Amino acid sequence: MRDTTEAVLARALAGKSPSSEEGLDLAGETDLAALTAAAAAIRDQAHNHVISFSRNIFIPLTKLCRDVCHYCTFAQPPKPGERAYMSIEEVLEIAKAGAAVGCTEALFTLGDKPELRYKVAREELAELGHKTTISYLAEVAGIVAAETGLLPHANPGVMGREDIALLRNVSVSQGIMLESSSSRLLQKGQVHYGSPDKNPAARLETIRLAGELQVPFTSGILIGIGETRLERVESLLALRKEHQLHGHIQELIIQNFRAKPDTKMANAPEPDFEELLWTLAIARILFGPEIGVQAPPNLMPDSYTKLVEAGLSDWGGVSPITIDHVNPEAPWPQLEELRFQTEEAGHHLAERLAVYPAYAKESSRWQNPEIATQVLQSMDADGFAREGEWAPGAVLEPPAGYDFPRKAPRGLPPTSPLPALVSKARRGEGLEEAEIARLFEVRGDEFDYVCAAADELRAEISGETVQYVVNRNINYTNICYFKCQFCAFSKGKLSENLRGKPYDLGLDEVVRRAREAWDRGATEVCMQGGIHPDYTGATYLEICKAVKDELPDMHVHAFSPLEVHQGAETLDIPVPEFLRQLKASGLGTLPGTAAEILDDEVRNTLCPDKLSTEQWLEVVGAAHEAGFTTTSTVMYGHIDGPVSWARHLLRLRELQNRTGGITEFVPLPFVHMEAPIYLKGKARKGPTWREAILMHAVSRLALHPLITNIQVSWVKMGSAGSKACLQAGANDMGGTLMNESISRAAGASHGQEMSPEAMDELITDIGRQPRQRTTTYGTPPEERQLSSYGANELTPIVLTPAKKYARSR
Repeated sequence: MRDTTEAVLARALAGKSPSSEEGLDLAGETDLAALTAAAAAIRDQAHNHVISFSRNIFIPLTKLCRDVCHYCTFAQPPKPGERAYMSIEEVLEIAKAGAAVGCTEALFTLGDKPELRYKVAREELAELGHKTTISYLAEVAGIVAAETGLLPHANPGVMGREDIALLRNVSVSQGIMLESSSSRLLQKGQVHYGSPDKNPAARLETIRLAGELQVPFTSGILIGIGETRLERVESLLALRKEHQLHGHIQELIIQNFRAKPDTKMANAPEPDFEELLWTLAIARILFGPEIGVQAPPNLMPDSYTKLVEAGLSDWGGVSPITIDHVNPEAPWPQLEELRFQTEEAGHHLAERLAVYPAYAKESSRWQNPEIATQVLQSMDADGFAREGEWAPGAVLEPPAGYDFPRKAPRGLPPTSPLPALVSKARRGEGLEEAEIARLFEVRGDEFDYVCAAADELRAEISGETVQYVVNRNINYTNICYFKCQFCAFSKGKLSENLRGKPYDLGLDEVVRRAREAWDRGATEVCMQGGIHPDYTGATYLEICKAVKDELPDMHVHAFSPLEVHQGAETLDIPVPEFLRQLKASGLGTLPGTAAEILDDEVRNTLCPDKLSTEQWLEVVGAAHEAGFTTTSTVMYGHIDGPVSWARHLLRLRELQNRTGGITEFVPLPFVHMEAPIYLKGKARKGPTWREAILMHAVSRLALHPLITNIQVSWVKMGSAGSKACLQAGANDMGGTLMNESISRAAGASHGQEMSPEAMDELITDIGRQPRQRTTTYGTPPEERQLSSYGANELTPIVLTPAKKYARSR
């Protein structure tokens, strides 16, 4: 390796991209091993050992093209009796078949402006009601997105500003291969002679316009078509210049020329494999860690590991049902084989959307609103494709490949930070925000490693016992003047007729339910409700006193920090004084609900009129200082992500370190089905299965040793999800509940009660020992436990209709 190259690579590894002059100088570097090693190391600074791909269908809307590239078999002249364009019905048939097998991308590839060359194209477009191929493409792409949910990616060739803007309305990304910036290849005898749309200036102008219009864009170069290494570097630098201006190039494709029969280049030599590796490495070094660098796996099917070692981070589109119409002689690899080969190379295969994760997470910037909603509801918190159809509250199977108990991890990449992070957590040292966020991003063997570490720590802390409390939920009103965007339970004046009628229970009904719960073996009533505009602190005192007067031995676990804050405010007294009055009225403990996400960047959208993060922490801290213990919660999987989850856990850890008053941590996955923010197209479909399991596993590690009980919400996770979480760090099943209103209102379907018999069966199914507990993790009297088994059926609940009430306070 030359001295100049060594210095350039050192700076690139330190985060300083080569200058244009330094990049051009790299064209003379022949030390392939040094280049690929540096490229792989640069790639690993950003991708968490993930190699992505898109599960797509390939739709060749037309194979007519006005260009005559000397290597191409995709473009075909008109043939008598054959249509020039696929019909909408033909396209939908392919698209629906793709959606049925889990594809997420509709890849539209077509010839460039055939109407400028062929009369038949102009006539057929006129019959279809269009003047241009791109206009017809826009109609078809919009129909595919609307009717199948597939996300269109458009590759129609050279485009003007209006063309790009039109397609932006119906696609999530667009692309055009630069192929080469060398105008020499347009000369007679060269590969692009007679192909006006292969003029590099026209193609670069398309790429520039896409940047100005904020379109996530795919481009790349084709190697082995007569260009030199220097010209390849010049082409990459031309692309980098546009990307540096606009930040819109989501992936670079380095594609090797394949000689095809019946073309002018049928006998031309193909580039050898080392040329491909060299070019991949140079692309990564020039562009840095973040960008996707891709080489199609079907064109070099026996060389996966070497491609990964050269800095590749993406395999491109892989279709389970359509062929590669550009390279029909090269079949797609089977996904399981691609997964195996990726893992053999020390990485995990992850499915992405047609739009790359970084752009998907900023869909409000990079897509038009309607398409942005489709992206948001197709992605996970990291911007990758959701795995399977499972969502919290839904009775659906977990995605394939996530069976519990998990297999032992095969081994981690040498550069993985996980062993050090897990060791730090196990020692009880606080993890940093970025370290916790990294734990939430794990996939593949890293996922298994985190789950196993959390479960081992659970066993050390809690043994093989899983605890639960026999209790009853009583939600005394669903009327609320707050406007939380995630809540499908509460009723305000604008939602009185949605999801059931407004109600406001009388004290007699609250007491009746509490008495019935006691008769069925309960030791706790958990009472919360909406923030009724007519409620004052006196209301909460009356509810508490009524239950305790009837049932002195019933533990009252009630009132969210928001209710405590509102109660104190309505009585015009400080929160500590109101807490003292609640204690005197018989309140035993408080639920740490209304926390949602303790990150005001999220709260400002999710629940802007609710307590701020600081206010929530102040109320809970005051409760601890008043002698109460509380639970703690997180409600996640909507507009949040690993960083906000990390902030939430850190704030709970800091509070617990100061007060010691938190008994357990309860992850509450967002149930999306009826949630207003989801119905408005502004939230994801709740956490994925992987994310939900990880919330329990990561919290076990990040909160150790300060919060020792991690609880799973069976109402939201269901039986299978609960079992999985109990094998990934959780040790508590929460309550039997008897009634559950909030998750059901949002669309959950896992029932309202899990009896002690059902609890015991679920827990013993995974080889654990069930144990009933009290709210504060004591042992209930034997009489209480015996009464909880074989309990009578609940009598029908009475929902006292609400009287007239104020619109807001």
